[in-house]
Amino acid sequence: MQPDTVAPVTDLDPTRPKWPQIVAVLGARIGQGADGYTPGCLISSRMIEDEFSVAKVTAGKVFAELRRLKLVRTEFGMGSFVTDPSERGEQ
Repeated sequence: MQPDTVAPVTDLDPTRPKWPQIVAVLGARIGQGADGYTPGCLISSRMIEDEFSVAKVTAGKVFAELRRLKLVRTEFGMGSFVTDPSERGEQ
């Protein structure tokens, strides 16, 4: 399962680094289960690159922070998936 296709985000602040802004957008979507970002949903680097018009390196920074926040888990050879609230330590 993958998130719903959403329109590219163009309202990022150009005076600030993009990756923390993207983490905030995706974190909010994951927290609300919005746009199909539900537990178990696959998120790819390519999806982030396409939606936010960013380079692969930027998408990598986004994934590193999402993993640190326990919002996604990466299963090597499989991909990155939205975590269940219980995996995040939420009730």
